[in-house]
Amino acid sequence: MVEARRPLVLAVLGPTASGKSALGLWLAERYGGEIINCDSTAVYRGFDIGTDKVPSDARRGIPHHLIDIAEPTEVYTAAQYARDAARVIREIHARGRMPILVGGTGFYYRALTRGLFPGPSADEELRARLNRVADRRGVECLHRWVQRVDPDSAARIMPRDRTRLVRALEVYLTTGRPLTEHFSETASPIADCDVIAIALRIPAALTAERVATRVDEQFARGIVAEVRSLLARGVPPDARPFGGLVYRQVMEMLRGARDEAATRALIVQENRRYARRQLIWFRKEPNLIWFDGPGESLATEQRVEAALAVRGLSTTDGSAL
Repeated sequence: MVEARRPLVLAVLGPTASGKSALGLWLAERYGGEIINCDSTAVYRGFDIGTDKVPSDARRGIPHHLIDIAEPTEVYTAAQYARDAARVIREIHARGRMPILVGGTGFYYRALTRGLFPGPSADEELRARLNRVADRRGVECLHRWVQRVDPDSAARIMPRDRTRLVRALEVYLTTGRPLTEHFSETASPIADCDVIAIALRIPAALTAERVATRVDEQFARGIVAEVRSLLARGVPPDARPFGGLVYRQVMEMLRGARDEAATRALIVQENRRYARRQLIWFRKEPNLIWFDGPGESLATEQRVEAALAVRGLSTTDGSAL
């Protein structure tokens, strides 16, 4: 008796500026796929330039999912992402197409493929105490604390992401165990699927070069005007997506913290640090297939195609083992 094939999901992961979007588009064209965003800021409407969303006219007719699905004032969680992505994956499979996850938010990927610990209910008193610590000593103090008790969470959470830092500490102080220890007790909402995960890796010097170019392009495209427009539309300065890379530094510039040249330099520096944290995170993910080189290069495409062929994936019909 021939064993039935399990539904297949492709993923393109890796640090910022490694060419994930380009490789995702190539895979979608090659294997009859649709792209599912796996970036935690790209889910928010209006935050376009700083997240490097692929413009609609550059998507080559490939459907893109889970982009612009949340208002900036919403708190869109990894648990919500896992539920939404699982639903979209099943819809894509029902159309006979290949779901392709593309992005660099490792926590979203883990929530989808390994499940997410729901955690204890909110302890408002504890949260208030932690927020007072952040007010007195700076949010970075919470990040250093998380680094000591839960280094995996510290690697994925931005140093000034107060909400997530408070939650990580809340779980640790309430349960006596770091948040990441609880993940092994969870179940994936797509446990019935096989996931082939491609991870891109480029040298640090090339990351620095590509990030610097991208920051120049973001300012040329109007990132400052985009931030001003969001504020003028009534998006509050403490909205979660304003805490993300690029947006946080531009907001600080508009408040007079530094000039544009210093802001650009800081964004490049923070992107390089973020890329290192992403690599640390993804190195701990099991079963990733690593490729050295940017995603848009012909050499990378050829190596990826060969690796997928070994795993039974056909470029003609998208079928797999």
